Formats: sequence, C-alpha cells, structure tokens
Amino acid sequence: MIDSRRNNDVWQACLNRIKEQTSQEEFSKWFAPIIPLEFDGTNLRLKVPNESYVTHIEKNYLKFFSQIIYQIYGQQTRLFYAVPSVEEKMPVAVTADTTAISQFNTRTDTANIKNPFVIPGLKKITIDPQLNPNYTFATHIEGECNRLARSAGMSVALTPGSSPFNPLYIYGDSGLGKTHIVQAIGHEVRERHPELQVLYVSTNKFQAQFQTAYKNGEITDFIRFYQMIDVLIIDDIQELTGKAGTQNAFFNIFNHLQLAGKQLILTSDKPPVELKDIEQRLLTRFKWGLSARIDTPDYETKVKIIRVKAEHMKVNISDEVVNYLAENISANIREIEGALSSLVANASFLGRRISTSLAKEVLKVYVQLNQKEISIGHITETVCRYFNIDEESFNSSKRTREVAQARQIAMYLAKQHTKSPLAAIGAAIGGRNHATVLHSCKAVTNMIETDKVFKSQIEEIEKLILGK
Repeated sequence: MIDSRRNNDVWQACLNRIKEQTSQEEFSKWFAPIIPLEFDGTNLRLKVPNESYVTHIEKNYLKFFSQIIYQIYGQQTRLFYAVPSVEEKMPVAVTADTTAISQFNTRTDTANIKNPFVIPGLKKITIDPQLNPNYTFATHIEGECNRLARSAGMSVALTPGSSPFNPLYIYGDSGLGKTHIVQAIGHEVRERHPELQVLYVSTNKFQAQFQTAYKNGEITDFIRFYQMIDVLIIDDIQELTGKAGTQNAFFNIFNHLQLAGKQLILTSDKPPVELKDIEQRLLTRFKWGLSARIDTPDYETKVKIIRVKAEHMKVNISDEVVNYLAENISANIREIEGALSSLVANASFLGRRISTSLAKEVLKVYVQLNQKEISIGHITETVCRYFNIDEESFNSSKRTREVAQARQIAMYLAKQHTKSPLAAIGAAIGGRNHATVLHSCKAVTNMIETDKVFKSQIEEIEKLILGK
C-alpha cells in the first residue's frame, strides 16, 4: 500500500493533468474537492462530497479522467468513490459488466466500428473512424462553389468542439463533394488531435444500427456508444425523415455531445429550414452552428478538377479538350470524374488519341451536355442570316422560291430543336397554320434524303443555331 504522503503526491500529479484539460471553473467545482483515501496497487478510493459528483463526472469527464488515472496509477487500476456518511464503495461505470454491449457490437454487422466499451485500462479504447483515405484536404479541389464549407471545415479541424461552428451543417445537391469535405475534416482532426475519437457514419447505417439495438433491447448501449465520440460526422441527415425513434436517439446523442463540448458535423441535400418530418427540437439544433452551402462547380473549378483527375490518372489531356469538357459538362463533380474516366477508357481501348472529337462522342452518351435553350426567333434569325434574307420579307406573304424555302427550313428546324407545337411554330413564322408547318417539315425531310448539297446546308445552319 502506498503511504499517505506518496498517495497525495501521486494524486496531485493527476490533478495537474486534469487541470490542463478543463477550465478553471470546471476544475475548481468538480475535481479540486476530491480527496484520495487509499491505493493498494489495484484499487483506488477517492472521497467525493456527494453522489452528484459521481454522476456528473461519469457523464461528462469519464473518458479523459479514467485515462489519466490509468496513466498515473497503472493500467490495472480499479476506481471507487466514497461518499461521506455512507462511506460505501461505488464502482464507476468503467468497471461494469460489458457483456451486453459486446454482444450488441458483434451482432451489428451494418458498421465496422470497434466497440469502445471494453474495461478501460485493460485495453486501449479504439474506434475505426470509417474514413476514406482518399478524402483529404490535400486531394480536395477548392473553388468559389465550396470555399465557405472548406474554410469552416478547416476551422473546425483546428479546434473541434471549441469553434463557433458546432454543429457544422454542410448542404447541397448530390455529388458536389460534401462527403469529401467532412471526411477531410475527420482526417485533419486525427492528424492534429490524435487523442480524439473521430467517427464518420451515414444516416442509413446509423438507422440500421438503431434498429438492431431496438430489436435486441440495447438502445441504452447504442446511445452510450455514440456519446463516447469526440468528433461525430453524420452524412445525409435528411434520411432521418419520418424515423421518430431514430430521431429521439440522435437527439439524446446530439445533446450529450454538445454539452460535453464535442464536435458534430452534418451533411444534407437541403438546408435545415427545408427538411420535412424531422422534430422541431432537432431542426433548431441543426441551426445552432453554421450552415454552409456547396454549389455546382463553376467553370474554373471544373477545369481544376479535370486537370487534377487527369494527372492522377497519369494521362495527358490538351487544354482544348479540358476546356471543352469544362464548358459542356453541367453535371456534378461525380459525373465529371465519371466522364473523364470514360473518355480515357475509350481512348485506351479503341487506340484513339484523346481529342475534342472523341470527347464529343463520349459525352453524347455519358452526360447531358450544356445546351442553351433554342427559340423559334433564334432559328429564324439564323436562317435569314444564312440565306441573306431580311426578316420583313421572310415573314411576309412573298412566295418567291428562295423565301418560301427559307421559311420551310425554319419550320423544320423549329420542330427539331424546340418543344413548341406546330401551331405555335406556324404562328411565329409568317402567321402560318399547323398544316403548313407539317407540309414544310415533310418537304425538307424529303430533300435532305435526296439532295446531298441541301443536306449539307441544313447541317451548316444547325451548327450555327447550336453555336458549334
């Protein structure tokens, strides 16, 4: 048994460590009043003013408090409290039977998360953070579309739980890089604060775990599991819609982590105000921190993404092709990456050079190209310019062969490239009826099939209309 003086010296070393990890107010209120009674090499007895100290310490400080105890007194230490007037030993939660918790984690095969509810001191607490090694800030492309979310994420990574961005709520359409940013935050936190437990989980996986816990009567264990996390990242929080039980469990987890100064990071496809069938008390908390939107990448960002991905794939792509892809792909980042992969694969398998021509062929079947909305007015203007006919003559009742044919071509192209009904096309082109438009379309179609020169003219006019 350690003598009284030695016992006090060792306890003072613990207090010094505790003081480094708590505020002055927390330390003075909850730790300074604790008195070490005895330590026999295994069992450490601490005297506390009342039972509320035990409850509060277990709820808010148990993780780091127990770690300090094991570091100073040894990994085999078992901690007991003594309450005045009762003077009975009160084993802390860390010595409790963990069989049920272990069974819960073993049966929950929807997540590959290691169970932290082993007896602290006998085994190091470790949690698989579930982070993709490729999703870091180093591999993330910054642009105007995501600058706020990225900057806030870096701020959170520097001081998780202490920044004003808690929770950090990042939202935007699917495929814009929300998951990349939040996982990058997780990696950054682990590098800067290796002592913190980080966990990324999708809402669907969280829901599956909840259902398993509910079925097995282990909701309390499920909630306690997540209350152990220092930085909790929940992806696609909108999936909580209509799931009352899961929402209630998440509310308890959210509240506990917030009060304990832990960091929450959420993603969604909608801002908090647009979420439906989610409890108001949760929506209110989602608005406590910062809501940062991620938009569709602008032209400059798309160019950066294409170049970086091409470099990663070790292929050379000319500026002309890069610019063509950036100008014509209006989709999200995920589809930009997919289109580039498809382009490289086509070039490799077909033995072709990566050119603008090949890019056009690939994009026709892979993504929706950017196309300006084409109007009947734009078509008639282009046709008149091509045939050098003034619009007054074009829309008049003149029936000269040149003007009549120009009108027929304009009607045909309007039918091909607009969604306007025949009657609307006829009304816009010389006030003709739908029967005239139908006749004109048939006449032009017949000439395209029989006259190569005429077909070539139509193709030239179409290029002018489409801006190619």
